[in-house]
Amino acid sequence: MHLTVYLAGEIHTDWRERIIAGAGDLPVIFTGPVTDHAASDDCGVRILGAEDRKFWHDHKGAQLNAIRTRKALADADIVVVRFGDKYRQWNAAFDAGYAAALGKSLVVMHGDDHQHALKEVDAAALAVAETPEQVVAILRYTLTGELP
Repeated sequence: MHLTVYLAGEIHTDWRERIIAGAGDLPVIFTGPVTDHAASDDCGVRILGAEDRKFWHDHKGAQLNAIRTRKALADADIVVVRFGDKYRQWNAAFDAGYAAALGKSLVVMHGDDHQHALKEVDAAALAVAETPEQVVAILRYTLTGELP
């Protein structure tokens, strides 16, 4: 058995790299959004042409990013959504809701400080982790039945 795991959420820390490194010996394919912030923001206007208004600039980018995100979420066996401390993660909340609506196995990752704000998202998840290492342990247990 192998798993496809979509890593959604904040792009300002190394949590993705820690999960990928920790799961290096497991049969897991990792996917995720474009994490280059400028490329993600500007993809629409770079591909489809400039816009005078920021709203349409952002709208084009969001639509093109949605093509990638929808495909990757649909193909995922497990969706891990990380909510970071520094910025509001509206995109992460949307990805979590979309994954839940698709019936995907959802793992949410955040610290205690977000517990109240994310209680509904947490309720939709099959697991709520605080660290990338806990996510790796979840993947290992899912694939092998082994405990840390």
